[in-house]
Amino acid sequence: MISILAQANPLSGRLDLAVLGIVAVLGLVAAIVVLNFGMIYIRALFSGAKVTITELIALRLRRVPVGLIVDSRISAVRSGLPLNIDDLSTHFMAGGNVPMVVLALIAARKAGINLVFDRACAIDLATKGTGKTLIEAVRTSINPRVIACPAPNTGKVTIDGVAKDGIVIKARALVTVRTNLDRFVGGATEETIIARVGEGIVSSIGSSTSYKDVLENPNLISKTVLDKALDANTAYEILSLDIADVDVGENVGAKLQAEQAEANKLIAQAHAEVRRAAAVAVVQEMTARVAEMRARVVEAEAQVPLGMAAAFRSGKLGPMN
Repeated sequence: MISILAQANPLSGRLDLAVLGIVAVLGLVAAIVVLNFGMIYIRALFSGAKVTITELIALRLRRVPVGLIVDSRISAVRSGLPLNIDDLSTHFMAGGNVPMVVLALIAARKAGINLVFDRACAIDLATKGTGKTLIEAVRTSINPRVIACPAPNTGKVTIDGVAKDGIVIKARALVTVRTNLDRFVGGATEETIIARVGEGIVSSIGSSTSYKDVLENPNLISKTVLDKALDANTAYEILSLDIADVDVGENVGAKLQAEQAEANKLIAQAHAEVRRAAAVAVVQEMTARVAEMRARVVEAEAQVPLGMAAAFRSGKLGPMN
C-alpha cells in the first residue's frame, strides 16, 4: 500500500524517507548519549546532585573527565557543599586536584573551619609541586603539629645561648603550630617559625643574669619568646612553645677572660722586650762613649812628649827645669 502511495506521490515518499532518516540520526545520537552518560546521569540524579545532559556533553567537549567531576560533585552535595559543575571543571582545567579540594572542604566543614571554595582552590594551586597538599594544610589546622627547634635536618641538636655570667645554655624546644588557612597563601613557612623561635631563645638566654635563672625557670624562655608574636605574617599560628631540654655548656666567659689574659701577657712581654732592647742599646752606646773618651786621653798623653821636645828645641825648657 505504502509503495503504491509512494508511486502515486513521489514527493511525499521522499519526505517520509527524510523524516525516517532524521529520526534514525536522532535515535543514534540519543543512543550514544545514553551509552556515554546514562549511568553517570542516573547516579547523579539518585544521589541528589542532579546534572544536565548539556553539562555532561560540555565536559566531554572540554576534555574533562566526566566521571571525576560528577563524582566529586556528588560527594560535595551529599556533604552539604553546593558546588556546581562549572566551578569544579574550571579548577581541573587550571591544573588543580578536584577530589582533594572536595575532601578538604568536607573535612573543614565537619571540623567547623571556615574554608571557602576559592580559598581552597588557591591553596591547592599554590602547593602544587612543593611537596605539601591542601588536605595536609586542613589536617594541620584540625590536628596541630609539633615542630622541633632546631630542625633535625640542620644537623644541630640544640640552640646555644650565653647568659650574662658567661655560661653557655643549650636548649631544645618543641613548637606546636596550627595552619592559618587565611594566611596560607603568601605566608611565611615553618622555616621562618624555626628561625624566629631560635632567635628568641638566644635573646632570652642572653638577657638572663645567670645561667641558674634559666635552669630554675625554663618557662621564662617560653613566655619571653611567645610574647614576641613570632607567628606574624606566617602560614601558621603558634599554640604553644615548650622547652624540651636545657643543659649547661662551657664557661665561655672564663675562656674569654683567660684568652684576654694571655693576650695581655703577650703584649706586656712585647713591651718589656722593647724596653730591654732599648736598655741594651743605651749600654752599648755608653760603652762606645767610654772607648771614645779613652782614645782622647791616649791622644792627649801622646801630645806631652811632643810639647816637651818642642820646648827643648825652642830653649824654653832646659835641663835645669
